[in-house]
Amino acid sequence: MKNRLQGRKDWVKKLVPCAVIIGAAGLFLYSFSNDIGKKEIEPVSRSAFALDTFITVTLYDSEDTEILDGCIKLCQDYEKLLSKTIETSEIYQLNHRDPSVRRIEVSPETAEVIEKGLYYSALSGGAFDITIEPASALWEFSGEESELPGEEELQEAIAKVGYEKVSVEGNEVVFQDSEATLDLGGIAKGYIADKMKEYLLERGVESAVINLGGNVLCVGERADGNPFQIGLREPFGDRNEQVAVLGIRDLSVVSSGVYERHFVKDGVNYHHILNPDTGWPYQNGLASVTIVSEDSADGDALSTVCFSLGLEQGLELADSLPDVWAYFITEDGEIHYSEGALELVAKQ
Repeated sequence: MKNRLQGRKDWVKKLVPCAVIIGAAGLFLYSFSNDIGKKEIEPVSRSAFALDTFITVTLYDSEDTEILDGCIKLCQDYEKLLSKTIETSEIYQLNHRDPSVRRIEVSPETAEVIEKGLYYSALSGGAFDITIEPASALWEFSGEESELPGEEELQEAIAKVGYEKVSVEGNEVVFQDSEATLDLGGIAKGYIADKMKEYLLERGVESAVINLGGNVLCVGERADGNPFQIGLREPFGDRNEQVAVLGIRDLSVVSSGVYERHFVKDGVNYHHILNPDTGWPYQNGLASVTIVSEDSADGDALSTVCFSLGLEQGLELADSLPDVWAYFITEDGEIHYSEGALELVAKQ
């Protein structure tokens, strides 16, 4: 199913003056005033810089700021565990192991997220691959003068890539190749969001939003009984310009696109979603993919998996999975919906 964007853009623009944007790369939370079930307390929020972005946690049914502080700290603790750049993290230690070491014991959490990453690597047939690190390490998307890696060094890097070279046995990560390394950037943020939601639920929170940049995880529904309103950003548009607004209850919304970490050189847009077969960014006509799912780790991985597979195969995969809804925006300005996805779009 596909739909031209302009008709929706007109009415979405009308919503913006009523909205409170809490900051997300590609996703926006709208808060509308209404007379239905007025809230007895005001929402409370905490923001911090983590996971290479600004994160925000907002509680709608509690004013306990200690819960907020604990939730933010939990996020930071998981970043220290799963980051590939923090030298004390388990992923950094795995990637900088002695070449003779093939088995390393890690925490149950690290083993869990690696195993899930390997599952989605296999599900995609390697189009998404958490062993992409040798190639992704050659790219710099945040510098002012970003340069292209050389073809020879990219070829050397992708020779080290292959999810089949890594496995998880209990809490041990097993490497079949001494040069295999990991990049969990396509799944770790969603995994962390799920852990933050667990933390909130354990403390009695039933209405909250966890916003980790391109990952938004809604806990329950709004305090007035209505769904949270999550806006999908128009690729390459103004950061406040949306193409659709989704009504979300107790679900995750994750976007991956070519407009987030990217740079343009000689008229070509180079973005962070790399093809494991070549080491170069995918050029498949897609601008973004958004996945709605119960768990954010699944949505995080699937947004990249479906992007990597392209429109036809990505839609086919999304349609085959239970309780997964996908929104594909192509470079020609069309939005394509998986089965049932249109039903989550807020009506005019």
